[in-house]
Amino acid sequence: MEYQEVEHLSALLKSIAHPIRLKILCLLQERERTVGDLRSAVQTTHANVSQHLSILRSHGIIDFRRDANFIYNRIADTRITELIKTMRVLFCEQAAPTAS
Repeated sequence: MEYQEVEHLSALLKSIAHPIRLKILCLLQERERTVGDLRSAVQTTHANVSQHLSILRSHGIIDFRRDANFIYNRIADTRITELIKTMRVLFCEQAAPTAS
């Protein structure tokens, strides 16, 4: 892996490492959602969700579409969906590992 690729991957992983952003991505994996939908699900303010969405957009992780007065957010890169699925399988769906 080239240094530039490592830098890009590192920045991408840092951008999704925040608990709220990770939860947002888990929710968006299921379907498109508005800021209001996401705010209710992650139980934070509208401004806080918007800030996290802005960070994810700036890294090209999510995109949006307008429909009348609503903005629907979605995952823009299918590799992110695969990454979230893999993380769920490895870290969420199995029992905690036991110490040897």
